[in-house]
Amino acid sequence: MNDHLRDEEHFSSRKIDWQVWKKIFSFMKPLKKFIILGLLTVALLATADVIYPYITKFAIDDIIKPNIPIVEAGGQADFSKLNVLIILFVGFMLLQAFSVYLFILFAGKIQTELAFNIRKKAFHHLQQLPFSYYDRTRVGWIMARMTSDSRNLSEILSWGFIDLAWGLFLIIILTGFMFVINFKLALTVLAVVPVLVLISIFFRKYILKAYRSIRKVNSKITGAFNEGITGAVTTKTLVLEKENFDEFDGLTLDMRQQSIKAHMLQGLYFPSMLFIISIGVSLVYLVGGRMVLDPIVALEIGTLYLFTNYVWQFFEPVNNVANIYASFQQAQASAERIVSLIETELEIKDSDEVIEKYGTLFDYKIENFEKIRGDVEFKNVDFKYNVGEKVLSNFNLSVKEGQTIALVGHTGAGKTTIINLISRFYEPTSGQILIDGKDYKERSLGWLHSNLGYVLQTPHLFSGSVMENIRYGKLDASDEEVINAAKAVEAHEFIMKFEKGYDTECGEGGSRLSVGQKQLVSFARAILSDPKILILDEATSSVDTETEQAIQIAINKLLEGRTSFIVAHRLSTIVQSDRILVLENGQVIEEGSHQALIDAKGYYYKLYTNQYSEDMLNPQQK
Repeated sequence: MNDHLRDEEHFSSRKIDWQVWKKIFSFMKPLKKFIILGLLTVALLATADVIYPYITKFAIDDIIKPNIPIVEAGGQADFSKLNVLIILFVGFMLLQAFSVYLFILFAGKIQTELAFNIRKKAFHHLQQLPFSYYDRTRVGWIMARMTSDSRNLSEILSWGFIDLAWGLFLIIILTGFMFVINFKLALTVLAVVPVLVLISIFFRKYILKAYRSIRKVNSKITGAFNEGITGAVTTKTLVLEKENFDEFDGLTLDMRQQSIKAHMLQGLYFPSMLFIISIGVSLVYLVGGRMVLDPIVALEIGTLYLFTNYVWQFFEPVNNVANIYASFQQAQASAERIVSLIETELEIKDSDEVIEKYGTLFDYKIENFEKIRGDVEFKNVDFKYNVGEKVLSNFNLSVKEGQTIALVGHTGAGKTTIINLISRFYEPTSGQILIDGKDYKERSLGWLHSNLGYVLQTPHLFSGSVMENIRYGKLDASDEEVINAAKAVEAHEFIMKFEKGYDTECGEGGSRLSVGQKQLVSFARAILSDPKILILDEATSSVDTETEQAIQIAINKLLEGRTSFIVAHRLSTIVQSDRILVLENGQVIEEGSHQALIDAKGYYYKLYTNQYSEDMLNPQQK
């Protein structure tokens, strides 16, 4: 399945796929100790739950019943065994309380560690996935996997697993205990269990289906909320309030109907189970009552009470097992989505030989990193994205170290593709890209990216201070180095105007800074990392003229001594470039310096003069 087609509807399996769950269960291997302790705890708890009613039987048959004729005759009742009864009650209460404590402790430990293991594995894999994955996959889809899906799975595989074990242990111990006490009554009790199971499976099937429908509608409602809020301005300008409300009203009505249906099924389920249990109790009273009255059998009254109690005790584990099975069905989609994320194949990765020499993204062997000069060459490069036509065909380009190359052309001409290939965010479909005369696949991604500076059109700043954001370019940089980098790109002056200076919080995504300020901070970050290859992707297209002038000064300092590639929207920013490549349909149709291209009076000349005329006529638009 292509990432760009991923949606919730693609993960809606109705049957449990044990191959998927087997992969999810593998996350529980490091928790083997807690799982075993949890199983021992629930076995102890199940045993205590079975034996606890036996204490009441002891009270009836050994204390109350023998004293009835004595009291009726006017004698003094014998309460010598009462102390034993109290000790048994208190002892089993403490045993149950301790078992429940351990049950919660181990289940909680399994849940916490399991969620941690799943998220750690998923996030580790996300760090390795190439740019193309994020280019095709919605952020919301990824966030849902890391939050709700991992939480759902950890809950089911911890509490659900422990509950399931308790239910099975209780059924097995209960059945064995009943057969030891009275074979005939045991069969009477067990006669209703298959009916309980069938009713539980029947209702759970339709309840699960109803809640699936609710979640599907709820997902649409959430989407409608999101679109209604983010598209509020568009809605008002197009006068679409009524249409949006009617659509939303329809979704909420559907949600209400589906919810009512689900709750009606839920409402029928429990009374049906209680009705069958009541029939079971009646059968026990019928069969057991006759055995009590039969002088040959002489069944104890306490034993009859015990079996009626056990009928009720069968309800909870049967209900638990049915609920957990339904939960596994319900969580099937979450399991599939998590597995699909973790097993997403790395389209761009280093070979085993490269990893052995240069290390991994998480464990660099920096001592083996060769020093880079900055020569870049495209040799007969073809490239196409997963979906769409070929973007580059037999593309060739040779760039010497220290040269500044500007890429110009309309949208879709191949500018961004070229810089993404240089950055190895994508790799050529065929052909080679050489860095310093060597295929860059023969060196590691870490080696390339540690020598690469990339400044985006819309720079991203992380939550944290200005100082921290600049220091991301070189994590071991001193404060003085950070400040010198900011001064080099003309950012120091505006930073010092902030009340807290370099300690000013940037906000999420740099929300507290203007576009121009964010751009200058990103330049400071780039110059601090001291890359040998620099890429500027339309770095001035989103700022005003005054800010552009400050950024242009910063750019000129950034370009010094570096091999640079500039994707330019404003052609005034690239007039000093060593070479300007005019691209169309993945081919270079013009090449040369700014003056040479102007003198040629070709495509670039028309593009430059048209833009210059527009800027002269509409200076306020810049």
